[in-house]
Amino acid sequence: PPFSTGEARPIRGTSRREIGHGNLAQRALKGMIPADCPYTVRVVSEVLESNGSSSMATVCAGTMALMDSGVQLKKPVSGIAMGLISEGDNYAVLSDILGDEDHLGDMDFKVTGTEEGITACQMDIKIKGLSYEILVNALKQARDGRLHILGKLTEAIAEPRENVKAHAPKIITRRIPGDYIGALIGPGGKVIQELQKETKTEIVINEDPETEEGIVEILGTSQEGIDKVLAKIDAITFKPEKGSVYEVKVIKVLDFGAVVEYVEAPGNEVLLHISELAWERTNDVTDVVNIGDVLDVKYFGIDPKTRKDKVSRKALLPRPERKEGDRDRNRDNNRGDRDNRGDRRDNRGGRDNRGDRKPRRDNE
Repeated sequence: PPFSTGEARPIRGTSRREIGHGNLAQRALKGMIPADCPYTVRVVSEVLESNGSSSMATVCAGTMALMDSGVQLKKPVSGIAMGLISEGDNYAVLSDILGDEDHLGDMDFKVTGTEEGITACQMDIKIKGLSYEILVNALKQARDGRLHILGKLTEAIAEPRENVKAHAPKIITRRIPGDYIGALIGPGGKVIQELQKETKTEIVINEDPETEEGIVEILGTSQEGIDKVLAKIDAITFKPEKGSVYEVKVIKVLDFGAVVEYVEAPGNEVLLHISELAWERTNDVTDVVNIGDVLDVKYFGIDPKTRKDKVSRKALLPRPERKEGDRDRNRDNNRGDRDNRGDRRDNRGGRDNRGDRKPRRDNE
C-alpha cells in the first residue's frame, strides 16, 4: 500500500508493484509446497513500512506463516535483495539494500532460495550490462545473506506444525480396500449420512481406477469430529488376524456368553462363548466377567460349526493339571460302566426262550 513507502495516493486496486512483487514471492514459495497438499493456499502480506525490499520480506514472512499454519513445506525459504554501486572499473556489491541504495544504485537483484539452492530471482539494472565477475560475486554474497536469514527463521520455527490451526478447515485422506466402500456408505447412504450429521463433517468417497481402492476424503473444522470418522472407518475395515491376541471390552452379558468389542475397533463386536471363559466349568457368565471389563482374548478365525468368529479367553490361561485322585476316580467309573454292560446282556436272555412260542401253522 502507498503508506508503507511514504506515498500519498488513493488505494483504487492492485498496483503494478503489488502484482510484480507478489508474483516473485509466489514463485519463490510455490515450489516448496508439496504436490499432495490438499489445500488452496493464499498468503496475504500487509507491508506496514518499507525501506528496502518488501517482496523479500514477504518471502521470509510467508515461509514462517505457512510453516506455522501447518503447511508441510519441503524446505524453508529466505530471500535477500542485492545492490550495486559502480564507477568505471570499480564496483561494490551491497547486501539487503535500503530505499536510497535501490534508488541511487545501479542494480536491484533479488534472490530467494533454500539452503540447497535458488527458487526464484529477479534483476533490475540501470547500466548497460554486468560482467561475469560481478554476477558471480553478487550470487555468492546473496547466498551468505540468505543462509544467515534462514538461520534466524529456523530459530523462531524449526519445522512445520504437524497439524493446521484449530479454527482452520481440515482435509484428511484415507485409503480403504474397495470391498469396504459399500459398508461405509451403507444401504441408501444411511451410514455415511448419519456419520456426517453426527460429526459435522463432509465425507467424499472416490474409487481409484488403477488399484480399485476407496479414497475417502474427510473435510471439517473440528478435529474431534474427524477423529470419530477415522475411528468409524477403522472399525468397519478392521479384520483380526488368526492366532493374534486382542484387547476387548464387555458390552453385553448373555446366558450363553458375553458380547465383547475390540478396543482398537469400537463397534466391531464378537461373541465370547461361556465355554471359552475359563478352563473350569462356568455356570454363570458374571462369575468371570461383567459389563465394562477389559480383557485379552485370542482370535481363532471362523468356527466351522457356527460359521462365526471365534475368540477365547481360556486359551490365554494356563491349563490346570489334573489331580491324581480325579484320574483314579475317572478310571473306576469307566471300569464300572464296562461291568454294567454284562448285566444288560444277561437281562436280554438267550435265544432258547423262543421254545415257549407256538409252532407256526401252514396256510393250506
